[in-house]
Amino acid sequence: MDPAEVRAAVVAVSEWLREENSQAPARTELAAAVRGTARTLAAGAPGGSVEVRVPPFVAVQCIEGPRHTRGTPPNVVETDPRTWLLLATGLLDYDEAVNSGALTVSGIRASELAHWLPIVPL
Repeated sequence: MDPAEVRAAVVAVSEWLREENSQAPARTELAAAVRGTARTLAAGAPGGSVEVRVPPFVAVQCIEGPRHTRGTPPNVVETDPRTWLLLATGLLDYDEAVNSGALTVSGIRASELAHWLPIVPL
């Protein structure tokens, strides 16, 4: 992923991230920001021990460790696009997202994701 393209995609949705009441971005803009940040995470934290899912846009495996190849992975982090982008930009803390239920985590290695956040600070 080109860092400049990822940053531009995130900046395009930044107003919506900062204000819950603002109009949601176009699906293509939202998809670009979600996919770009998730793929940047996967490139920066290569591996296959944790799967990050942001339906309906992307799922990536990241963080060095045992690679998962079949069935449900043992370490999964899943959330909606807005929560993901709030985490990816540093506008939401990992523990706060988990405690609020906005971020679903399973497996002992899932919390390692927090070390790699934010991806594109705003």
